[in-house]
Amino acid sequence: MTAATRPGLLVTRRLPSAVEARAARSYNVEINAADGPWAGAELVARAQGRDGLLVTVTDRLDAETIEKLPETIRIMASFSVGLDHINLDAAAKRGIVVTNTPDVLTDATADIALLLILGAARGASPGMTAIRERTWANWAPTGMLGIGITGKRLGILGMGRIGRAVAARARAFGMAIHYHNRRRLDEAAAEGAVWHETVEDLLAHSDILSVHCASTAETRGLLDARTLALLPKGAVVVNTARGDIVNDDALIAALQSGHIAAAGLDVFNNEPNIDPRYRTLPNTFLLPHLGSATLETRNAMGFRALDNLDEFFAGRRPRDQIVP
Repeated sequence: MTAATRPGLLVTRRLPSAVEARAARSYNVEINAADGPWAGAELVARAQGRDGLLVTVTDRLDAETIEKLPETIRIMASFSVGLDHINLDAAAKRGIVVTNTPDVLTDATADIALLLILGAARGASPGMTAIRERTWANWAPTGMLGIGITGKRLGILGMGRIGRAVAARARAFGMAIHYHNRRRLDEAAAEGAVWHETVEDLLAHSDILSVHCASTAETRGLLDARTLALLPKGAVVVNTARGDIVNDDALIAALQSGHIAAAGLDVFNNEPNIDPRYRTLPNTFLLPHLGSATLETRNAMGFRALDNLDEFFAGRRPRDQIVP
């Protein structure tokens, strides 16, 4: 394929260098060198004359933006597993293929979930603050007491690939695994985990709750004042899925009251402009959306997105095609 016949590809954010190099070999590519998210109008303008888009979770591809994309755009390959940033109905209406990158970020995200469980339960944030601000006076038998996780019940909300990987790690810490999923796993996949038919029943049996469900109309705002109250007093809440599954007012109130002992959060509503109250709470352990943030994982995500683009432009159905 000559340079003149390569498909035109717009890449909306900077990607790892190996991914960018591969894209440049296969496509007439424009990469967002400034690396700031483009507003819808600018994205539409830059898409002119392109055949495909390689987008990320920071792109807001709502119905209005998708409707205004040039007719030449035939595929949107998303550098993500979740697709809540893309209006899939609007893409289907336009006949634009949408793909994602499943499988490749499972271990990295599960590792972060365990980091959040340990960091929140053991009070890592105030401990680090004491070191950095030189307020740690001395070791004390009753100082900085956290929550031990061995023997605790870990409730997993969403027992997909990542949820099962978290369960495997948690078993090594001696945790008892409980879960809620749209479908009950078979015995081999569950590996002894206890299934709960309803979210409410899972919450009542979760000393630590780890959120791994997709963001959908049914799950947005799922953890609100009513559902958080179902958790045992002193529970820990961890979220590596999507910020909009949690109602911030409700979680902050539960953290302030002590009903929720601690929270470990890697995702937020309106990130990076998170609710500032989280920063003031000593019982929060906060990370800036690091779930997939290893070089190995981000390379794998980029290569998977390019695999899907390569398949599409070769006239084959992409492996990870979601729409149509």
